Amino acid sequence: MNAHRMSSPTPAAMFRSLWHNRHLIWQMTRREIAARYRGSIIGLAWSFINPLLVLTVYTFVFSVVFKARWGTGGNESRADFAIILFVGMIVFGLFAEMVNRAPAQIISNANYVKKVVFPLEILSLVSLGSVLFHSLVSLTVLLLAQFIINHAIPWTVVLFPLVLLPLIFTSLGVAWFLAALGVYVRDIGQITTVFTTVLMFLSAIFYPISALPVEYQSWMRLNPLVLIISESRKVLIFGNLPDWSWLVVAWLMGLAIAFTGFWWFQKTRKGFADVL
Repeated sequence: MNAHRMSSPTPAAMFRSLWHNRHLIWQMTRREIAARYRGSIIGLAWSFINPLLVLTVYTFVFSVVFKARWGTGGNESRADFAIILFVGMIVFGLFAEMVNRAPAQIISNANYVKKVVFPLEILSLVSLGSVLFHSLVSLTVLLLAQFIINHAIPWTVVLFPLVLLPLIFTSLGVAWFLAALGVYVRDIGQITTVFTTVLMFLSAIFYPISALPVEYQSWMRLNPLVLIISESRKVLIFGNLPDWSWLVVAWLMGLAIAFTGFWWFQKTRKGFADVL
């Protein structure tokens, strides 16, 4: 195998690596999901219990203690608020987990660095697969709650993958960038934790954009997560079609971020062995 070809930073190399290593990615993803719950009493059931517990706590704090309401009109219940809140948590959780796990990806798999023919770039894809699995579990919980409470699920849920695709590309690109940077700058892990915590409260997860003063609303919309969360709520909760013109732009931007992150990773990977 040609090691130089494997570390090519081109977009074509990114898709080629994904295709050629698809079986390895699948096997490693399955192993990572299983390892996460190995040894626990109820095992995989934690993937259902965790989002429900977090959702319960946040719903109590914001809808009972702070008496927050989404302002959807009609007799909005706490259950309605919980469902709307849950959509934002699912979308944000995907991005936040990818970002927080990325800095330690190469460091925690240092044994792979010495193997010249091992495709290090797939480690971010394995993390993405694991995160998508847990997001899918949370989405299943959301749809079940939607059906139980409102007795219906809008057909527009089938469009959710298209809405989420830009975030998947972006998360993957950021993960590649941080995974490489984390090898050289070990403080990145602490920085990303603080960053995602602050970002959670700036992404309109717990409140609608309309609740903010007008002068802040335009600034808030500069956060791409706000738009993705808003479009996700359209298709998952309200049964509305997404803004297709925005989605096309988001897809292109997401791909650009993915290519940039992959380019950075491939360009800097030659020094991993020296640092580790």
